[in-house]
Amino acid sequence: MKKPELLAPAKDLETGITAIQCGADAVYIGSSRYGARSSAANSLDDIEKLVKFAHKHWVKVYVTINTILTDKEILDARELIQRLYELGADAIIIQDMGLLELDLPPIPLFASTQCYNNTWEKVDFLEKVGFQRVILPRELSLEQIREIKTKTNIDLEFFVHGALCVSYSGQCYLSYVNGGRSGNRGECAQPCRKQYTLTDSKGNVLAKDKYLLSLKDLNLSGHLDDLINAGISSFKIEGRLKDTNYIKNIVSYYRHKIDKTAPEFDFNPDKTFNRGYTTYFLQGRNKDIAAFDSPKHIGEPMGQIEKAKLNNGDGVTYFDEQGELQGTNNFKSIKKGTFIYRNLDHEYIKRLKALKIERKIKIKINFNNELLKLANEKFEPAKNSEMAIQNIKKQLSKLGDTDFVAEEININVDPVPFIPVGVLNELRRQAIVMIEQERMQNYLQNVFKIILNNFPYSQKNLDYSANVLNKFARQFYTRHGVETIEPAAESGINMAEKKLMITKHCLKYQFNLCGKSNEPLYLTCEHNKYRLDFDCKNCEMTLS
Repeated sequence: MKKPELLAPAKDLETGITAIQCGADAVYIGSSRYGARSSAANSLDDIEKLVKFAHKHWVKVYVTINTILTDKEILDARELIQRLYELGADAIIIQDMGLLELDLPPIPLFASTQCYNNTWEKVDFLEKVGFQRVILPRELSLEQIREIKTKTNIDLEFFVHGALCVSYSGQCYLSYVNGGRSGNRGECAQPCRKQYTLTDSKGNVLAKDKYLLSLKDLNLSGHLDDLINAGISSFKIEGRLKDTNYIKNIVSYYRHKIDKTAPEFDFNPDKTFNRGYTTYFLQGRNKDIAAFDSPKHIGEPMGQIEKAKLNNGDGVTYFDEQGELQGTNNFKSIKKGTFIYRNLDHEYIKRLKALKIERKIKIKINFNNELLKLANEKFEPAKNSEMAIQNIKKQLSKLGDTDFVAEEININVDPVPFIPVGVLNELRRQAIVMIEQERMQNYLQNVFKIILNNFPYSQKNLDYSANVLNKFARQFYTRHGVETIEPAAESGINMAEKKLMITKHCLKYQFNLCGKSNEPLYLTCEHNKYRLDFDCKNCEMTLS
């Protein structure tokens, strides 16, 4: 069975290089604009540097342009994609279907999870219109993934680690309606991480001031074989806002899990930011998905205050009598017997920062007449050929400050010449330049040109949730048989009483209310009140 791709996030050039050194097979990074994490944008110069470093290691670089675009922006995005193709990017991750109507360069397109790829019919459509990969929603079960794989032939990518959005990706409008910051435009304000009070239709309080829409973080490291067997070919780690410590720890951890090798360092996901871990819906519905008490990193449980063992510099958290998470800056309410957590292991982070992770490329060096000619001078035969050979191998093997390690050095010159150390060092540097150039030339960049077709879309009528913001997206869906298209929420349409979120997370289920009433529930946050409706047949909750 083919080993899956390990796909790591890159906040910037530094974290991208770190991810590659930790063993990533591919990295994904935000472009200078139009990415779903607007605060994680990167210059074209930095992307070009990352591409060159990645391709030297035969690692792929995918660039995100996965927001919905205005008429003006989409033309600029087309030029940006052209430039990224010229820089050597391996694929573009997109959400806006209008891009398929433009004359794009022959670069593979991946359908972002923001495209709401939740059924095999939708995935089949995306395959038919030219996408090379579909990034599946996080809430799918193994059974649903198997069905999609059975009925399609496209490459499937799935998140295995990191933060979870409570809403179906691409179907959340809560941030936009409450402040104009659209998740589909890369500016989500994360209202799902706020406190809410839950009441029934009679006003009875079911839960007060809890983080009712906040989920734990995903960790599927114990189910990688299951995902491979279900048809996933790319394991994606979330975290384009994470630092190098997160990348070092999590990417290395998954590299060893995939390779089934023992790590030399005790990589541990519990040591980096997380809200507690869950397998979400991979094996069916379960209650262990929510983080109602806090949307922050609570940390590792340490014990009651008189028993806990801590190091200087550790971060400590605890819940006060009101149930609020407190940190090391507030000890007023801490009492004897309080259970404490460590959310920053100072010694571990110190060791992690000091850990030097290198990804060396194993090479064979053939010391022959062709390489010897680069010295542009003549050498006398060595008086002691064995000693000369040892000296040549010794100098050529000194590759410590490069990305290479000499697995084998062959001496193919006769007679063996005597060569001064300084000359050998210069020949080694020139040999490495030649090897780097050869690797870059041998790197196969996948090219794919989309051919327009009229494969029918499964729906004839689209509402705002199709996220059609520009004329090219309307043209795309019209070409595929759609008859009526409502503009995207971000176009300024009236969103009163419309669904602002669809989620598999169900508060009726969480509070043991399934089957007890068909009436809606209500969420209140600050001055806003939302209605919750429940589709029990499909196990979905909607917020409006």
